[in-house]
Amino acid sequence: MLRRQHDCCSQKKLQTVLLLLVLLALPAAHAVAGNCTCDPEEKEEPSTDVDKRQALKYKLGAIASILIASAIGVCLPVLGKALPALSPERGAFFLIKAFAAGVILATGFIHALPDAFEQLTSPSLNKKPWKFPFTGFVAMLSAIGTLMVDSAATSYYQKVANSPVGYEERVAEQAGRGHAHIDVHASQGHAHGPVTSYSELLRHRVISQVLDLGIVVHSVIIGISLGTSQSPKKIRPLVAALTFHQFFEGMGLGGCISQAKFRAGSFAIMAIFFALTTPVGIGIGIVITKRY
Repeated sequence: MLRRQHDCCSQKKLQTVLLLLVLLALPAAHAVAGNCTCDPEEKEEPSTDVDKRQALKYKLGAIASILIASAIGVCLPVLGKALPALSPERGAFFLIKAFAAGVILATGFIHALPDAFEQLTSPSLNKKPWKFPFTGFVAMLSAIGTLMVDSAATSYYQKVANSPVGYEERVAEQAGRGHAHIDVHASQGHAHGPVTSYSELLRHRVISQVLDLGIVVHSVIIGISLGTSQSPKKIRPLVAALTFHQFFEGMGLGGCISQAKFRAGSFAIMAIFFALTTPVGIGIGIVITKRY
C-alpha cells in the first residue's frame, strides 16, 4: 500500500513538472513563432524587398540548416545508449522533452490557429461558403482523425501481440534484453514480470508513430510556406525560427522513438522522413515560385 501511494505521488509530481515546463515553453515558442509573421502595417505596405536571386540563396541555406538540425535533434536521444546523460529515462532528458512538447503545442495553438482564424474570416473572402467557421471545423476533424489513427494503431498492435507469432516474438525480445524470467502460464494470458511491460512499450510505439505522422504533415506545410516566399527580409528570421523549431521537435520525436525501442530499420525510416519533410517542402515551394 505504501509503495503504491509513493508511486502515485511520484507520478503526480512528474505530471506537475511536465505541465509547468509546457507552460514555460509557450512564451519562448511564441517569441520564435512571432518571427514567422509580419505586423499589419507591413501587410498593408507594397512589397519592395522582393529579390528572387537572394531569396533562393537563403532557401538553399535553409534546406541545409534545417536538415542538419532535424537530423541531430532526432538522433540525440538514440545516442543515450552510448552516452548515459542523453538517455530518455533520465530526468534531464525528461525536462528537454517536456520543453519540446511546449514548442509543438505553442506552434499549433499560438501561431497556426490564430492565423487560420484571421485568414479564413478575411473580409476579402466571399461570405459563401466562408461564412462557415472552417477553422474550428478543420481543427475538430484533425483531433478526431488523430484519435482514430491512435485507436487503430493500438488495436493493430494489440492484435499482433496477442497472436501466437506475436507472443513468441515478444518473449524472444524480452529474453534478448536479458529478462530471462518468463512465467510458464504466459501463453494462457497470465504473463508476469517483464512481459507485462509490453503494454507500456506498445503505448510508446503508438505515440511515436502518431506524433511522427502529425509532424511530417506539418513540416511539409511550413516548408512550402518558406519556399514560396520571395522576400529575403522575411526568409532570414524564418530560417532561424524553423531551425530552432525542428531541432526541438526532433528531440521530442527521437525521445518517443527511443522509448518505443524500434528496430534500427524502423527508426531510420522515421528519422529520415522527419528530417527530409521540411527541406522537401521548401523544394516544392521553390518549384511553385518557378512555375507561377
